[in-house]
Amino acid sequence: MEVWLWVVIGMMALIIVALLIKIYILQKAAKEIDNAFADRLITDTNTLIDISSGDRAMRHLAGSINKELRKLRAERHRFQQGDKELKIAVTNISHDLRTPLTAICGYLDLLEQEEKSKNVERYIGVIRNRSEVLMQLTEELFRYSVIISKGNNTIREPIAINGVLEESIAAFYVALNERGITPKIQMPEDNVIRTLDRSSLARVFSNLLNNAIKYSDGDLEITLSETGEITFTNTASGLNEVQVGKLFDQFYTVEVARKSTGLGLAIARTLIEQMNGRISARYFENKLSICISFPDIKV
Repeated sequence: MEVWLWVVIGMMALIIVALLIKIYILQKAAKEIDNAFADRLITDTNTLIDISSGDRAMRHLAGSINKELRKLRAERHRFQQGDKELKIAVTNISHDLRTPLTAICGYLDLLEQEEKSKNVERYIGVIRNRSEVLMQLTEELFRYSVIISKGNNTIREPIAINGVLEESIAAFYVALNERGITPKIQMPEDNVIRTLDRSSLARVFSNLLNNAIKYSDGDLEITLSETGEITFTNTASGLNEVQVGKLFDQFYTVEVARKSTGLGLAIARTLIEQMNGRISARYFENKLSICISFPDIKV
């Protein structure tokens, strides 16, 4: 009886060991699939998932995932090609619009020198206003197409955000004064250094200051913290939470904006993301706050 008991115990022990080995092999295969799948999602490669396990079920799973990866890769290439063609088309269209618009503005200048009735003057004024808006939109569209085509080919260097922000505010002094805006500025005494593209950062600040001029009720607070967060805050009673949620959308404008193209904040967001930064908007008690942050130079 004892012999049979030991035989049974031995067989059970072998079964347990075999099951443990099987579980280990399956876990190893699952980990290989998980790691390979994560890698294929972030890298542009034609290499498919391969596992060391000979288990039929796990190899079938890897094959199914490879099938979906092929579809995903085809869709990605289709999207990238379409995106590239769209960028080229936008650049060409915006470039082609410049010539006739310049001619229109030139002939308007000539018309204004001619003798004309009050009605004609009014009509010319309307045409001039609409032409300027269209010219501004064309310029912004061209710049936007250049920026999104540029991608991550920016010139990065350690720069003091304080200095760029001060220069940008000084450049907008006259425009802010015309709107009766005297900005309240808070900056740390020490320079806040980040590795960024100087021209891109200056363009971001320029667009945000333009945004304040469009939407502000007459106030503006600009804060730069020691941690590198830049906040633009102003009263904007003409906005609501729904509109603020769409401010970064391409071509989105609201009625209170003066000659807005709807591309300024979209360009700012694109440039910030190219520099690995973040931008967000918040609306509370009629106050619009746009916050920018960049990772520390040591990160």
